[in-house]
Amino acid sequence: MTAFPENFLWGTATAAYQVEGAWNEDGRGPSIWDTFSHTPGLVANGDTGDVACDHYHRLEEDLDLLAGLGVGAYRFSISWPRVQPGGRGPLNQPGVDFYSRLVDGLLARDIAPVATLYHWDLPQELEDAGGWPERDTALRFAEYARLMGESLGDRVRAWITLNEPWCSAYLGYASGVHAPARTDHAAALAAVHHLNLGHGLAVQALRSTAARGAQMSVTLNLHHVRGVSEADAAVVRKADALANRAFLGPMLESAYPRDLIEATAAVTDWSFVRDGDEAAACQPLDVLGVNYYNPTLVRQWDGGSAKETADGHQDGAASPWIACEDVEFVQQPGPYTEMGWNIDETGLTELLLRLHRDYPGLPTMITENGAAFPDAVDADGRVHDERRVDYLHRHLSAVAEAIEGGADVRGYFVWSLMDNFEWAHGYAKRFGVVRVDRDTMERTWKDSAYWYRDVVAANALPTGSPASTEAEPVR
Repeated sequence: MTAFPENFLWGTATAAYQVEGAWNEDGRGPSIWDTFSHTPGLVANGDTGDVACDHYHRLEEDLDLLAGLGVGAYRFSISWPRVQPGGRGPLNQPGVDFYSRLVDGLLARDIAPVATLYHWDLPQELEDAGGWPERDTALRFAEYARLMGESLGDRVRAWITLNEPWCSAYLGYASGVHAPARTDHAAALAAVHHLNLGHGLAVQALRSTAARGAQMSVTLNLHHVRGVSEADAAVVRKADALANRAFLGPMLESAYPRDLIEATAAVTDWSFVRDGDEAAACQPLDVLGVNYYNPTLVRQWDGGSAKETADGHQDGAASPWIACEDVEFVQQPGPYTEMGWNIDETGLTELLLRLHRDYPGLPTMITENGAAFPDAVDADGRVHDERRVDYLHRHLSAVAEAIEGGADVRGYFVWSLMDNFEWAHGYAKRFGVVRVDRDTMERTWKDSAYWYRDVVAANALPTGSPASTEAEPVR
């Protein structure tokens, strides 16, 4: 068996808009994702998060799912508009009470709560005032962080400020495939900065209100960028600057990389960065959250042939990759998940080792990793998702290899606890280790849930090819 270090933290994760539902109950205000999903043509099949997985009403049932898995931690996100409907002003007590019940329920089951402050559901009122491209949103985020620290900080000992600010900035404001569906590259870069600033201010606010010793983190979907050949080094560096160092630089080094500023000079002059902002963004972290699904392959575009479109947008449409007109994002060989993402766990090992080299002394944690496949209930009433089990086994092996290579990886959170609202894909893509029936909301353990439960219990991967178990979930 491949064993993991003692005290390795095993968990699973969800996000508020993807699972909670109850979109207009108990004083919750609208978010940009409510607006996005209710706009015809933006989400597959016209799906919305109005009901999602009905987690808001099925809290105890879902807490028991977590207990059955035997995980030591649960990463959830707080819906900003549920606790502060307009993104400013006093808290909405019924919303706070929901998260207080969630935290208490986790602690009662010996599961550590890991709270993410922002998983993309910006209050619509703040977007109407300009959203993340505006400095005031970062200030409002810091105040929200302070209020949540005061409300839950006596019990929550692990905080994540932002989830995947790359998506918030570039998919929300550059390509428009995520909320708020804007396509303004200058605004997207301003959003990058104000997300970085908001992160730093939020860490400061949490450290002043949460319990002493509470761990602070941020979750980044860092891209492991590779070139087709050595001749592609320049475009690899450019893509890395936009995807990774635009966040790692200010958050961990107190400065934006010079090559990022130069590459985007035709888009913006970066005048939104004020004196002291980079220092404010760079706050001491206890662990760096890493979300990983697949690597990114690029090459220098020859300027003549049609570009490949492996960067997730249609050729000729707005791109999240600002100032990358000379970069071609190359389709990688399979196998693929149902998202069309290639399965290549070696990128995870290489990424973790890079972070270990570049930022020695900063532990990492896999805060998301998982795969969507077309799961179905078989005649025996089970969901035999062998491909997901294989995916998880491969990627956990990659984590173990990185640890053996010296990387200080503290834990792993599988994405996701249950099938949920997968943003612009609606409910068509299933990432969960637990299946959710869209008609009845019934939860069904997939084989991957049984397998993951056994890995957690053993703190080790089984030797040889992964196999599912016939055991029933522990209650």
